Amino acid sequence: MFGRVIVLLLLIVVLAGGGIVWFDYLNVIDAKTVLAPLYHLIGRDGRTQEAAVPGEPLNLDAERLSIRLEALELRNMEMDTRQQELDSRYGQIEQMAQELEERQKALDERENSFNAVTREAETKERNIEQNARYLTGMPPERAVGILIAEDDQDIIDVLRKTEEIAQAEGTTSIVSYWLSLMPPERAAELQRKMAGRPPSL
Repeated sequence: MFGRVIVLLLLIVVLAGGGIVWFDYLNVIDAKTVLAPLYHLIGRDGRTQEAAVPGEPLNLDAERLSIRLEALELRNMEMDTRQQELDSRYGQIEQMAQELEERQKALDERENSFNAVTREAETKERNIEQNARYLTGMPPERAVGILIAEDDQDIIDVLRKTEEIAQAEGTTSIVSYWLSLMPPERAAELQRKMAGRPPSL
């Protein structure tokens, strides 16, 4: 009989405690101070709702609204964090895109420079060939007079091109005759440079 009494008393205590917790949650009573050690003991935070003003009727809609507002605030904080991450990633992507654009511009400039050099070399080659053909069609003395007024490298380019044209067409080259008509010192210098330097473009 005594054991049943103890069990019933314990049951009454448990039900009373549960009722206090429930009414505190509903903000019917303010038991936050009393229940705070119990919440800390089980590893949870105490009630965060504001205590009801004495004499103020219980408003469940206001409690629901307060909970929803807290949820929205947490959601806004999460959205702000995600927005900061997205902004950081966007900045990184934008920086990478700018670097790629700069590299592409550098490659385009190199390609344009290479094309310009190639066109210049092709133009120079055509001019040398045209000069060689013009000089070959002139009287040798007049052609030599024009040649010796040029720089040594320009003369060498024309002489080599004249040799190439003669070999391609199967004719006799006039280069040796031109050299014989030049001043000996100039002819010797040109021959020395032609022997020591590779053919120019």
